[in-house]
Amino acid sequence: MNRILKTTVIAAAVMSVAGVAQARDQIRIVGSSTVYPFASYVTEEFGATTGNPTPVIESTGSGGGLRLFCNGVGEGTPDITNASRRMKPSEFERCEENGVTDITEAKIGSDGIVLGQSVDNDAADFTLEHIFLAVAAQVPVDGELVDNPYTNWSEIDDSLPDREISIYGPPTTSGTRDAFEELVMEVVSEEMDVYGGEGYTEIRSDGVYIDAGENDNLIVQRLSEDTKAFGIFGYSFLTENPDTIQGASIGGVEPEVEAISSGEYPVARSLWFYLKNQHADEVPPMYDYANMFMEELMIGNDGYLVDIGLIPLPEAEREQARQRVADRAQLTVEDLK
Repeated sequence: MNRILKTTVIAAAVMSVAGVAQARDQIRIVGSSTVYPFASYVTEEFGATTGNPTPVIESTGSGGGLRLFCNGVGEGTPDITNASRRMKPSEFERCEENGVTDITEAKIGSDGIVLGQSVDNDAADFTLEHIFLAVAAQVPVDGELVDNPYTNWSEIDDSLPDREISIYGPPTTSGTRDAFEELVMEVVSEEMDVYGGEGYTEIRSDGVYIDAGENDNLIVQRLSEDTKAFGIFGYSFLTENPDTIQGASIGGVEPEVEAISSGEYPVARSLWFYLKNQHADEVPPMYDYANMFMEELMIGNDGYLVDIGLIPLPEAEREQARQRVADRAQLTVEDLK
């Protein structure tokens, strides 16, 4: 066999093996640690009731999940990514550059970002400005921006606890971090002339804010050990641990379902997952899983996921989101702007 023919045969064989390897029944899911408990519930239900293998799910953070999702199409890339913030236009464009050109977006519900602490402490109430001044790398003092000097909450406002500022929070790859920066830091700093009317989102790196990794359960665990600290995490982790942690109110508003759903609670965001439609032929159960996730039984007012902390969307919005998944609506970059 001549060299060219031999090379062609080998290449065809490799492609054939790769194609067989790619065809599979087990769905691969990555993404947000906030969405993880809800998606995990659906994966377990899917595996138990449909006869399909239970999907493999990994908590990588929203940003990390979207990077993996947008790496390309085929073996070694996930079918679905969860996100506790919406995909960014830049991420969509990266997906397109790597051949991921057919994506369906699913909005599953709402969530509040909580500033939590041990139940051993007195209840706390903060304004958004209090929180910003505790975590920003540079803050205004006498009209000038300086490195954050605050080490105690009472230094920011004498109405706050006389406690050292110590905050366990998510890393830069987390959708919770993105949402915190947008809903707290940008909102506050844009109202301060010293920042030039622009959103300032740089978080201090002097040990006061402690990067606690992608797993919000670890933040909750640390608060039970480090009882003087606060932690930043999704509302569902508050509902799952009522005997050990409590949420601070913000502007006098408690982090509760009605307040988050109505928008009265100021640090609320939407939750999502994204489908890689180009994998549907090779991973046949993918759409069955997505449809199950969007059922009223899961995300409705009395759905299973509400019992573990999901805040349902209004009925009309749920139906619209469900229809987009059923229609495999193709996401465009204009949708994200």
